[in-house]
Amino acid sequence: MPENCSQIIDMLISQRQKQGLTQEELAQAANLTQSVIARLENKKTTPQLNTLLKITKALNCDLAIIPASNH
Repeated sequence: MPENCSQIIDMLISQRQKQGLTQEELAQAANLTQSVIARLENKKTTPQLNTLLKITKALNCDLAIIPASNH
């Protein structure tokens, strides 16, 4: 899995935990199954954009594109 995908997943896990949600609760809010959330959080699959959008919406977060800095 690409490193940038891993970082996004880590941020989603952090947000879920900060909000006190279980994987099951997040799955219900995102209209996904708990197994999809588990596979994502265990980094067993590279998430599709639609899945990320559903999860970020359920977490009341935005998925943004930010220009990379030129270092």
